[in-house]
Amino acid sequence: QVQLVESGGGLVQPGGSLRLPCAASGFIFSIYTMKWYRQAPEKERELVATITSDGGTNYADYVKDRFTISRDNAKNTLYLQMNSLKSDDTAVYYCGAARNRFAPANYWGQGTQVTVSS
Repeated sequence: QVQLVESGGGLVQPGGSLRLPCAASGFIFSIYTMKWYRQAPEKERELVATITSDGGTNYADYVKDRFTISRDNAKNTLYLQMNSLKSDDTAVYYCGAARNRFAPANYWGQGTQVTVSS
């Protein structure tokens, strides 16, 4: 059974940092491209960052130089390090597994809430 479980969300002040892990099981994690998405209230889900099976990364313009996506294939875990957080980053963050960087996610986690507020 495929599972993606995000954690690490919470309330953080503007300018603060959070690290989101996503634990994967039930599929061969190392060969999948992994993605972080987010969905803010009343907005569509948007792609935040992508990491391919060989470690290549891509970021949405609005998170470049602030967020870092990484993976630990030995632990079947995806990460999103978020620095210099802004109120606009408030959203539910989801991890997803895709066959390649151009494909949509086949598998999804349940999401973790990140709220940036003073």
